[in-house]
Amino acid sequence: MKITVFGSGYVGLVQAAVLAEVGHDVVCMDVDQKKVDLLRQGHVSIFEPGLASLVREGLDSKRLQFTTDEQLAVQHARVAFIAVGTPSREDGSADLRYVLSVGDAIARHREQPLIIVEKSTVPVGTGDTLRTHIEKALIKVGRLLQFDIVSNPEFLKEGSAVADCRRPDRIVIGCEGDEVRDVMRDLYSPFNRNHDRIMFMDLRSAELTKYAANCMLATKISFINQIAELAEHLGADIESVRQGIGADTRIGYHFIYPGCGYGGSCFPKDMRALIHSAEEAHCSSDLLQAVEAINQRQKHKLFERINAFYKGDLRGKTFALWGLAFKPNTDDMRDAPSRVLLEELWAAGASVRAFDPEAMQETQNLYPDESKLMLMGTPESVLPGADALIICTEWQQFKAPDFDLIKQRLNTPVIFDGRNLYDAERLARNGFQYFPMGRGESRKLPIPLQQWPHASDVA
Repeated sequence: MKITVFGSGYVGLVQAAVLAEVGHDVVCMDVDQKKVDLLRQGHVSIFEPGLASLVREGLDSKRLQFTTDEQLAVQHARVAFIAVGTPSREDGSADLRYVLSVGDAIARHREQPLIIVEKSTVPVGTGDTLRTHIEKALIKVGRLLQFDIVSNPEFLKEGSAVADCRRPDRIVIGCEGDEVRDVMRDLYSPFNRNHDRIMFMDLRSAELTKYAANCMLATKISFINQIAELAEHLGADIESVRQGIGADTRIGYHFIYPGCGYGGSCFPKDMRALIHSAEEAHCSSDLLQAVEAINQRQKHKLFERINAFYKGDLRGKTFALWGLAFKPNTDDMRDAPSRVLLEELWAAGASVRAFDPEAMQETQNLYPDESKLMLMGTPESVLPGADALIICTEWQQFKAPDFDLIKQRLNTPVIFDGRNLYDAERLARNGFQYFPMGRGESRKLPIPLQQWPHASDVA
């Protein structure tokens, strides 16, 4: 099937490469000439396991091509995917200008019937907005065009996007009409062989499904982070609590790991957009607002912990930092908790030596002139002479380090762990002061144990 994908960002590029892999004839269009030139040579700027080789395979087979020519892109396809950015505006709403610009291009150049698929995460009602926008553009030029709008949200996880795209756990399609359904079923048939993964529904329900899924996952993260905070104040161990509640099959273990907050391109943006949609619909969003507020607060936790430990005096201190990306297996720094931590440490007069397996270049781009930041080539090289080690991202290579080496190289054996990677008791036996989230010595920082009232005092 002839397919066009508008946008060669994270979603668009993965989708285009995987569709080409199964035999579709795919054109991927982007307005950025430099980016397209690099992609034509097989150079992928996004770090995503398996993506670069998949793109090169598509180019070699001639089933995948990249272009800046909107006319070629519009006229090529039976089905056109819109996978452009929908960034947040200041009020939290999604900026749809890039989505609508694709609609303008379709109105300018398309004559044959077309199925237009929303792949970008867009607010509920965007399909109707896009339809009206295209119809108005067609009236201006005095043309008619038969087209259908479909919502087909992506459910990719950064770090496993290629695998998620190849083997989706569900394929949500919001559309009307048997003919459109048949085309979409044919398009996705290579991914639907073991059992039927396709869920057909109406357009608005599909649009809301994407937001609801991301906001549900964000809710689980904020929930466990709030319970971790409570555990610290009450003297409980969040790891024991996590295992205790996760064993309940109705709850499960997914997304109930406490940490220093969620980031990335999806959860924060989608949470803000859904809150804004609720406001526009005069509907309450108090739970969603609480989830977002907890996450914003969580991003300050590491700094507050460090600041409390050093009694508010961080001037001249040097910290070793492991992990900059918002999660492992990506170089994405968007809304990363590390950025909040870095900027607060610098403002307090501290310096940071940092390492991340993939996000070093992106960090350099974000902070090109920051004198208090030094990016190092290995995890070990950040340690010598640092006052403490801080962990922000749970990369595999950080999970079983040489603790003797860490102790030897740090000025003082202190670890602030935003991802709960280590055994608190073992580290205590090895002479470390270890401050994870919701357990260990962190329970002494929010309310010093000696200040807790005895049962006899409150009886």
